[in-house]
Amino acid sequence: MELNAAIELVTKTLDDGKARDIQVIDVTGLASFTDCMVVATGTSTTHVKALGGMVEQAFKDANDPCLGAESGPQPEWMLVDHGNIVIHVMTEQARAYYSLEKLWQVKDDAPKATVDSSNV
Repeated sequence: MELNAAIELVTKTLDDGKARDIQVIDVTGLASFTDCMVVATGTSTTHVKALGGMVEQAFKDANDPCLGAESGPQPEWMLVDHGNIVIHVMTEQARAYYSLEKLWQVKDDAPKATVDSSNV
């Protein structure tokens, strides 16, 4: 799947699942393992796990399954690896602690997720 289509699929799926603060981070040239990261916040560990599962299922439904996913039984952070895009779904506390956006220094020209709140 082309990168922009994958980003659109992920951001729409996360938005449909009521994820908060969805951010797209372009790490092209900064990371050798992926081109893009999507970071989103879930309201609880149950929500985090559900959102990660929704993203995995969305890629399966598009006949483009993920490479893998990692989380614990009560995940504060779930990672879904799709190769050219890595999705991080975290609780608010984990997201504040790890500050991935600061770690990867979000570029001003990075693609941003837009959410149409009129459908909410």
